[in-house]
Amino acid sequence: MNELNKIEEFIIEQLEKADSEYLIEKIRVYALGKKGKITQIMRSLSGMSIDERKSFGKEINNLKSKISELINAKRLLIQSVDLEKKLKSESLDLTLPINLESNGNIHPVSQVFQEVSLIFSDMGFDIAEGPDIEDDWHNFTALNIPPEHPARQMHDTFYIKKENDFDSETAEVLRTHTSPVQVRTMLQTKPPINIIVPGRTYRSDSDQTHTPMFHQVEGLVIDEKSHMGHLKGCLVEFVKKFFNIEKINYRFRPSYFPFTEPSAEMDIGCVREGNKIELGGDKNWLEILGCGMVNPVVLENCGVDSRKYQGFAFGMGIDRIAMLKYGMSDLRSFFDSDLRWLKHFGFSQFDFPPDSRRRSF
Repeated sequence: MNELNKIEEFIIEQLEKADSEYLIEKIRVYALGKKGKITQIMRSLSGMSIDERKSFGKEINNLKSKISELINAKRLLIQSVDLEKKLKSESLDLTLPINLESNGNIHPVSQVFQEVSLIFSDMGFDIAEGPDIEDDWHNFTALNIPPEHPARQMHDTFYIKKENDFDSETAEVLRTHTSPVQVRTMLQTKPPINIIVPGRTYRSDSDQTHTPMFHQVEGLVIDEKSHMGHLKGCLVEFVKKFFNIEKINYRFRPSYFPFTEPSAEMDIGCVREGNKIELGGDKNWLEILGCGMVNPVVLENCGVDSRKYQGFAFGMGIDRIAMLKYGMSDLRSFFDSDLRWLKHFGFSQFDFPPDSRRRSF
């Protein structure tokens, strides 16, 4: 017992003197390590009688627990003191000049958003925005998407869960496209209408070219005279300016969308070599967007007289055209928050195009 008391007093004395984690660790090894004082005493229990082992073993265990608690407490105290010293010594001098090398970069998605907005703004389009959480009517019904359409199913759409409410028109969803903003615009604005709608959209999908959250830009023109020829000219001009290609091969293929009639998909010519895609040429075709004349049913749903007005709409993925323009191979990298990737593909703030006219709904 006298030996245990001496060990305890010595360890406590050393802990009081210790002023670094290094010394704390040396004390721990001295007392509790494989060859430590307390460890060696515990090994000597095998040579004692059963009664002595019970009595002496309890004392040793109590001492071991006490020393462990004292060591941990002292270590936390030293860590706290060290942190306080570090916080006092480290400070940010706001009067220092800016280090341009440490500045952040503009994300490619933000850059492309602004590039697209600027091009369409020069064509006379305004920018409209709306909520990310939509009701079923704005997201599906008003756009002539029937109740049995696959897009309404839970494996494609993120529903905001409300009990027994998935089949009603009051169900809330994370918008699957930015088209609900077109609906809101037609409900609140009289023609003529010329808008683009950039924003986040959500679908239950994830792979190399799809993510659960992605970015779209859609366009809407409503007036008395617009037709497919105007739609074609608008999109061809946009592709030329965005990809900086004066001569481009393109084609419009018939397609189907519930909210446009007739509908088409636009392909541009490209050359595929391995994992690389080079725009131009006519060896292969790459689909970049969907478009068409606004379905009269959609116009009527939004309070627009389809006998007097007509127009066209189009939509494309911001992330996808960013990949094509700047040579990115995997869409998931956009959302990895990898600073090395952003430093490589990001843009200087001086490359950032000015913002354009916006309206919100």
